[in-house]
Parts: sequence; C-alpha cells; structure tokens
Amino acid sequence: MTTAALGQPGRFEIGRVFNTTFGVITRNIGLCVGLALLFSGLPTFLFQLWNEARMSKLAGVDPSNLALADPNVVIRDSLFTFAFGLVYFLLSLLLQSALVRATIEDLNGKKPGFGDSVQIALQCLLPTVGIGILVALGTGIASLALLVPGIILWLGWSVSIPVLVQERRGVFGSMSRSRALAKGNRWSLFGLFVILFILAMVIQALLGTFVYLFGAGIVGSVIGAVVSAVMSTVMSTATAVSYVELRQVKEGTSVDELAEIFS
Repeated sequence: MTTAALGQPGRFEIGRVFNTTFGVITRNIGLCVGLALLFSGLPTFLFQLWNEARMSKLAGVDPSNLALADPNVVIRDSLFTFAFGLVYFLLSLLLQSALVRATIEDLNGKKPGFGDSVQIALQCLLPTVGIGILVALGTGIASLALLVPGIILWLGWSVSIPVLVQERRGVFGSMSRSRALAKGNRWSLFGLFVILFILAMVIQALLGTFVYLFGAGIVGSVIGAVVSAVMSTVMSTATAVSYVELRQVKEGTSVDELAEIFS
C-alpha cells in the first residue's frame, strides 16, 4: 500500500480507516492470526475452560450448601481470576504494540515479521503498561462523575500506544501527543470505535446463538477465544491505522517518515 491510499491533510475519514485496517489484516492474515492466538485467543480459551469446569462443579452442589463452601477455595478462585485479568491486560497491550509495528511496516511496503513485531512490543512493555494503567484510571475516575468526560479523555488518549511505539516519547509524552493528534477529530474517532463496538456485539450475538443451539462446553470456549482474537486484532490494527491517519491529515506526515525510527 502506498502513502497516497491514506489521508490528505485536513480530514479524518472513517471509511478510509476501515478499508486500510482490513487491507492490512488481509495482507498479513497469517501474522495477525498468530499474534491474536498467542496474545488473546489462547489465554481466553484456557480461562474459559477453567471457568466451565468450575461452574460444572458448582452446578452439582446443593444450593443449601453453597454458604458452607470452603473459603480457601473461594479465595483461590478469586486470586486466579484476578491473576488472569492482570495477565490478559498485559497480553492485550503486547498485542496492540506488536500490531502497531506490523501495521506501519505493511503501510511502508514491507513485509512485517512475527519475531520483529513481538520484539518491539516487548521493548515497549513497561511504558505501555504505564499508559494502560493511567488511561484506565483517568477515564474510570472521570466516568464516575459523568460518562461523557470519561469518553472524551479516552478518545484523546486512544492513540497513546501507537505514539509510544513509533515516536518513543515516554508515558506522559505519548499521552500528551495523542491528545494533540486527536484534537479536532474526536467525533470521528468516536464514530469509528462505536461502529467497531457494534460490530463486536453483532458477532458475539451470532456466535452466542450458535453456542446456545449446539451446546456450550469446549465449543463455547473455542468460540469465545475466536471472538476475543478477532476483535482484539481489528481494534488494535484500527488504532494503529488511526494514528497514521491522524498524523497524515494533521501534519502531512508520510508512512516512510513514520518508519524511519526503525531504520
């Protein structure tokens, strides 16, 4: 793909971001599937298998005895769930960083590599975690007062990780840079992510119906892992493409210039 396929200075176009996003995924389907399975699909599948086994045990327990459940088991299950949430959070950040790298390489006319993408993601892991925590806390606290301020903050920080991976500005510098890039384009970003959210809900509903008709168990776990992997890939790639689009429409920056940091 050439730089001309993306934006012209001044206008962020949702349709163009969609086309570019799915173009990147289609051209690198093997890489995207591998990254998604490693960082999203497999962990989700294992957790859902464990949860299915746990729920099956509870289903066989007399409801009158649930209050007498071993507190050690309850604590163990709670700790395991918390640990999985933490690991999944870290893996989702690694996936996004790896797909940012892969997306820029693809848009620069190169063939992204699995090892190279993972290596860049690992190099950026600690500051990426810092951004993830600050964005979650900032938007969460803002949303406690009113939902709208939380959404506005989240949109402003939505391309912080692509900024970090590409420009190496550090945690606060990347978040500030993201807000500057998103300024004036928050409604477009909002529309993009709303459409992606609706798409995710439709896919989840369709596959949920399939699980309901044909049974849960391992089928449900596989479908849950597939949904998680697909939507994580689409969201992460769309975020990376949005970053490129924002830089082009606001600064006229070419993809070649974006890739120079890795030369």
